Amino acid sequence: MVLEAPIVSADVVQWLYSEAPQLKGTLEIISETAERLRAGNVPVDRATTGIWVVHPNVRAEASIWRSEGTRELRLYTEDDGSDKDYQTSPIRRVHETLKPVRVEIGKHSRKAAEFPVTATLREEGYTDYIALPMPFSDGSVKVVSFATKTPDGFTDKHLSVFDSIVRPLALVCELKTLRRTAETVLDTYVGPRAGLRVLDGTTRRGEGEWIKAIVSFADIRGFTVLSNTLPADKIVLFLNKYFGVMTAAVEAHGGEVLKFIGDEVMAIFPYDTESEAVEAAHRALAAARDTMLRIAEINTKKTCMVTPDMSVGIALHAGDVFYGNVGSETRLDFTVVGPVVNLAARIAELAKDMERPILVSDAVADIMGCRSGLFGSYRVKGFEDPVSVYSPDLSSDTVSGYCPDNTAARALEAN
Repeated sequence: MVLEAPIVSADVVQWLYSEAPQLKGTLEIISETAERLRAGNVPVDRATTGIWVVHPNVRAEASIWRSEGTRELRLYTEDDGSDKDYQTSPIRRVHETLKPVRVEIGKHSRKAAEFPVTATLREEGYTDYIALPMPFSDGSVKVVSFATKTPDGFTDKHLSVFDSIVRPLALVCELKTLRRTAETVLDTYVGPRAGLRVLDGTTRRGEGEWIKAIVSFADIRGFTVLSNTLPADKIVLFLNKYFGVMTAAVEAHGGEVLKFIGDEVMAIFPYDTESEAVEAAHRALAAARDTMLRIAEINTKKTCMVTPDMSVGIALHAGDVFYGNVGSETRLDFTVVGPVVNLAARIAELAKDMERPILVSDAVADIMGCRSGLFGSYRVKGFEDPVSVYSPDLSSDTVSGYCPDNTAARALEAN
């Protein structure tokens, strides 16, 4: 069939400007682009995008589409060895020259040998490959590539289609990359729940809602002395280890870390109904136990040799908290505030002072339906009445020694 290059180009460009921005991400965009090219008789059998991303753990991502039906989003980290592949890739050449790099794999084996990736493509049956620069509005250049298995490779008309669509394709990919960057930054610095609200436009000072939640506060014992004696770089290493295990434990059990305050970690486990409250309390206790186990493993294995052993006190309290924006006209913080948060912080201090790994409040005991493990009643700063706290035994499972009856009931339900 005859390729009508201007018609194909116009069709794909019109789609890129109209419908493509509604797609979820670059993988969906490059996949649909490739399908539309094939429908217009452009013999694309493989299409990829390579885009640097802003992410604490991921350096870049590649969206890969193949005509046999596979789609893959490949993530590259700083230490996964992918930099060596990049150094000998057409992608690097495009970044350096800002010009397309074409390798007619089936015709010029010497040039194909220059780039190991094209040698691999030849083994997979590809005959032609081209990588093109995708300029973003910030001056950076990303890369899109196309490959074919047709015996004669790409024609000049095929190449003219690629050249026609690359700028609008870059524009749509940039839109999705900016959204992805915003989501990543917000998730990293304020958490996914708060980040979603910010992206949805809930950014006015004072806006928010009252929610019910188990509030978890964790505090490192002896941190003031530690921070006054260790060099700053060792303190950062120590805090990263601590924050890492605490965050991993909270997220593994469905909670969300809202804030790091010095050496403190504040997290929430929201709920709406009574049954959800019980489940949230169990998850919060499981996260506390998991944190202690992870810290014990670090201390036992001495994976942080340059710093002393970690010792943490964790407090759990429950109730209504205001979840929303607080701050000044130019600097806002998405957080939870209220008496429940204040008391959780005080109980965490008490846990640290009493050298108890975990203390829970009367409110959590009410939710759990038992008061095993009563540790005592104490006065805490800012509250007139003494506060009753409980010290659960989490040595074997989430609530062992704290709510033995509830534990047995849950075991029966599981069976």
